[in-house]
Parts: sequence; C-alpha cells; structure tokens
Amino acid sequence: MSDTGTSDTGTSGTGTSGTVSADVAAALAEVVGRDQVLTGDQISPDYGHDEMLSAAAQQPGAVVRPASAAEVSGVLRVASAHQLAVTARGSGSGLSGAAIPEPGGLVISLERMNRVLEIDVDNHVAVVQPGVTLSELDEATSAHGLTYPVYPGELSASLGGNVATNAGGMRAVRYGVTRSQVLGLEAVLPTGEVLRTGGKLVKASTGYDLTQLIIGSEGTLAVVTEVTLRLYPRPPHQATVLAPFHTVDEVARAVPKVVHSGVAPLILEYIDGLTMGAITYAQKLDLGVPTEVREKAQAYLLVMLESGHAQRLDEDTEQLGNLLTELGAIDLYVLPGPSARRLVEAREKAFWTSKAAGANDIIDTVVPRAAIPEFLAAAQEIGQRHGAAVFGCGHAGDGNVHLAVFQPDDEVRSALLRELFEASMKLGGLISGEHGIGRAKKRYFLELTDPATIDLMRRIKRAFDPTGILNPGVLLEP
Repeated sequence: MSDTGTSDTGTSGTGTSGTVSADVAAALAEVVGRDQVLTGDQISPDYGHDEMLSAAAQQPGAVVRPASAAEVSGVLRVASAHQLAVTARGSGSGLSGAAIPEPGGLVISLERMNRVLEIDVDNHVAVVQPGVTLSELDEATSAHGLTYPVYPGELSASLGGNVATNAGGMRAVRYGVTRSQVLGLEAVLPTGEVLRTGGKLVKASTGYDLTQLIIGSEGTLAVVTEVTLRLYPRPPHQATVLAPFHTVDEVARAVPKVVHSGVAPLILEYIDGLTMGAITYAQKLDLGVPTEVREKAQAYLLVMLESGHAQRLDEDTEQLGNLLTELGAIDLYVLPGPSARRLVEAREKAFWTSKAAGANDIIDTVVPRAAIPEFLAAAQEIGQRHGAAVFGCGHAGDGNVHLAVFQPDDEVRSALLRELFEASMKLGGLISGEHGIGRAKKRYFLELTDPATIDLMRRIKRAFDPTGILNPGVLLEP
C-alpha cells in the first residue's frame, strides 16, 4: 500500500541476482525441507506466469512447496520477517495475472497440498486442500453420486485458485459461482496466524462473514489452505439443445425468456458464428448443422438441461424447443450425448482457440442479462471504431460476456478496453464476472471504480496484511 511505507516490498530478502539470499533460503528450508525450496535454475519458467495474454513472465526469487497449513504459516513468518513479496499459486490457469509473482519475490506453490480430505455424504460437503483440481474432485464426488457444480472451463484448475478468483463457468446460471459453494475456509494470514471461518453449515449469522471476504480477494488477504464445499446430487439424465439464430441480438433477447420459462437450464450459453466456426474446426467437431443453416446463423444458443427423471427431462426439452422456435430459432438440434459433451468441451476451450488465433486480450465483463443485447451492440461499435475484431461467447444466463479482442497496438487496445468496461458499467455491470482483476485489469478497475470503494478495500487490505507482502501489485497498487 502506498501509505504504509512498504512500497519496496519484496526487495529486502533478495540479492542482486533476483534470487533470495542464502539466509532466507535456509530459513525457508527449515520450515518445508531443503528439497521443497527452489532457487535459481531450479525454478521452472511455469512458476513465473499464469495464462494472462498481455503480460510477460516474472522470475521469482524462490519457490516453496509446503505440505500443510503449519508449513504455510512458517513460510509466511519468514516472508514477513524479511519483507518478501508472496504470491500463492495453484495450477496457474488464471487469466488475469494474479499468479504472476513479483520479480525476486516468493512463490508459495500449493501443488503438494492436493488431498481430498473428506466427502461427507450426509451433509453433502467436501473438505479439500487448495491444490486439489476440479477433475480430481469430480472423480472423488462421482463415486458417491454427488457433484461439485463449478466448472470454469479448465478442469486442471485448482480449488484454491477458484476461491481466489470466485470462479464461475457455464453452470453458474443454475448453481451460482464459487462464492455460492464455499461454506468454510482455513487460511493463513501473512503474520502466520491460522484462521478458520464457517464450517459444514448452510447458514450463519454470527459476526462478519470472513469466508466471503477472502473469496475473490486474489491472494491479497490470506493464503487459503483448506476449503469446505457444498455438494449436490448428481442427476442421471441430461439433454442438450443447440439453436442457431439469424443474429446475436435474437439470441441475447431469447435468454431472459428461457430463464423465465421454468426449465432451469444447467447451461445457457451464447456463441457467435465466428467463434462457433473456430471451436468446431479446432476440435474437428461435426454437429450435423447443414451448410445452409450455418451460412444464415450469426449466433447460437447452447442449452443443457438435467433431471433426475427421464420423463420430466423429455417434457422440459419439448417445452424448450417450442419456446426457441417461437423466439426465432432457424432450427433445433438435440445433440446426442457424445456430441453434446464435445461441444461443451470445445466451448470451455474457447480461450485456447482464441489464444491460438492470436487474440491480444480476453475480457469477461458482466452485465445484467437483460442488458446483453445493448452491451454486445456497443462492443461491436467500439471495436469497429478502434479498428479491432471483437467477438466471442459467454454465459448468457448470468450476463457474463467473454470477448476476444484482436488489436495488436497496445495504446489503441487500452483505449478500446476502457470503453468496453465503461459501457458495461453504464449498464449496471462490472469489469470482471469470474476471471478477476489481477494485474490485467487493475488500471481500469482503479480508474473506473468509486474512490470510496477503493479506499475501503485498501483499509481492509491493511487490516489483513499490514506490511503489504501478499500479492503486491494485484488488484490494488502496492
């Protein structure tokens, strides 16, 4: 924080080469063991970046790999004593630069804290360490007929990272985002104190809700070492409907009516025609949509339904089909299971498709879902005015719009992004719906957010992290 006297955070424990000093390395080794402290050439380049498109990797001074909350506590005590900047890292699959370390700082990699500690069937709860991936949790819950519903598009993502960014994904329209699923946390403050919040409780009214405060804080308040999650029964029946429309506007205007219909979609996604072509080509996916329909369709609505009863699912699917036809769908395709799964996977990998195509930035702004048509129209106008290609897809059911921006000129692109964020905020939206602010969008967040809000966030940051060692430069200025 600029007013705490710690603007040089992350330098006093490092040498001129950018590696931590021998004394600091030795102190860290006493906590986690010599083999779990990496310095110099031992540090893989992967520890220096996440998947943010517009930022260079940074070489940390050291990487430590603790195996318990006690070891995380000891590491943070060493970091505090030496004023060493700390970045907690999960799978590194984030898109906003929150896992990019300070040069010469300390990365706490949570890869060894990867155990599913408990599946509590009676309470529909899972207790996991932060390094557990979504794929690993899904395997553990499926054996009990349960599911954890947050799928942000990358199953290698860790639960700790999901908590840090309040990850969402395609199923948020029905189940909500990470914030809706976390019942309790164990977290370590930068002073080394271990904090427990919440528990196996579905409601509480006892003091400040520190669980919710830590969720989405992007590693700037505490290092999460254990997560208690809400689970749900795993419905056995699913159906997926793909509906091509003549325009993106028609798709966007159909979304509120689908939500209002009562069919309770598990997934409700819009995909523009260019993105659909790109992802199906990249995944070699033939959905059986005739050429003449593809030529007419500028956008698609992807709807997945689920149910515990096959007959109810058939009724809901028929109701949905009738509604989409009334709303102007060119045609309807009820996709067989394998094709549906492949299309959902292809949609989840849209980021990688955009990255391979040379996108210069990815944004995930969010607006009230009824405002999607107006925002998309504004986005196209802004893109054209700045000589940029702007297209994509999004979680239409909750207003989360994902856009790939193709404009290589940094200055022009910066002006374009600011206008996009301003347009979303004028419609009652926010800069990020699920990827977080990180380093990528910090400038716009600080410029466009009410100063009173920023000031309160700075005071909260100081209360948790008085010397400013946790993720300096992320979300707020150090």
